[in-house]
Amino acid sequence: MKPKILIVALFIPLLFGMVWVYNNDGNSHKIRYVSNESLATVHKGLAWKGTPKLNDGTFKNLYKPFDSSFWDLLKWKTSENPYAEEKEKDSRLLEVVNSKEKVDSGEDFMIWLGHASFLFRIQGVVYLIDPILMDNVFLKRKTALPLALEDFPKVDFILISHNHRDHCDKSSISALAERYPGAKFLTGLEMKGLLRGWVNGNEIQEAGWFQQYQIDAPGMEITYVPSRHWTRRWLSDTNKRLWGGFYFKTPDNNIYFMGDSGDGVHFDEIAEVMGPPDIAIMGVGAFRPEWFMEQSHISPRDAIHAFNRMGGRSFFPMHFGTFDLSDEPLLEPLNLLLQHQNELNGELIFPVIGKDFL
Repeated sequence: MKPKILIVALFIPLLFGMVWVYNNDGNSHKIRYVSNESLATVHKGLAWKGTPKLNDGTFKNLYKPFDSSFWDLLKWKTSENPYAEEKEKDSRLLEVVNSKEKVDSGEDFMIWLGHASFLFRIQGVVYLIDPILMDNVFLKRKTALPLALEDFPKVDFILISHNHRDHCDKSSISALAERYPGAKFLTGLEMKGLLRGWVNGNEIQEAGWFQQYQIDAPGMEITYVPSRHWTRRWLSDTNKRLWGGFYFKTPDNNIYFMGDSGDGVHFDEIAEVMGPPDIAIMGVGAFRPEWFMEQSHISPRDAIHAFNRMGGRSFFPMHFGTFDLSDEPLLEPLNLLLQHQNELNGELIFPVIGKDFL
């Protein structure tokens, strides 16, 4: 093995929370069920007890344990990428349109900022999801932002789905907290300890799965919902902080933001508890090699099938085309969605960074 490859393989788990490490998410620990007692739980099923947490302090996926090992990671990082040549030749990038005119209009909108970052204005209230607004040592954008930070509207709520660095960026969060001292952060259980030092006293609400945040936005309900994933930023915090997605109930639409997730019956459960989404924002990228990624990132075709099971109306694909995170070419997820669009029981919203899709 080349020394450079070995170094990369050994140090990625330490440096980059996106990459998988060994986690015993199995049956050797007792499970207790936790929640934020100050928030309402919307799941009324008799079998629902709360968010499962093992007695070692780690959270657990609902139905499928996470069991990739460090050796799986090493196998991936030292194996030849079968898509390498195609990836090198494919120079296509996502279309980007400037959002300033729409934002300045005062109208409501839903705008993709790239990857898993979204900016919404709904009934005049502004929501920002998983903001990655600047490059850092781990992540370099392939596409421009559609809006400069100085052109953002006043942000009321900042939602962080989980602590991986392509969703939770310290520099972006610190800049936003300084710019919007009244913005409230909505996130998962045990995230407060990570965010507190970044946000200059901004309010942070932590929720367990199927818990509804307390927000001062009439007509809006936001619920934290499960995903099939994991969390880690450092050596000893694997799964110590919760991961999930968000479900918005507005006067006009149900909007589901998946976060990061592998496939699973939690999609069916979300639709059963929350209702079918009018707009489902589904991750479709960072899925190759599938033998390794499938536990954490759903493939485009499986995302279609999950959307169909949820009974969704419109499908917006995300988590691709902005950062180079895995083996597939940047726009292969979009190619596959278009190839299998006839299997989608709903509308595919063609993804353009910066274009309003509300």
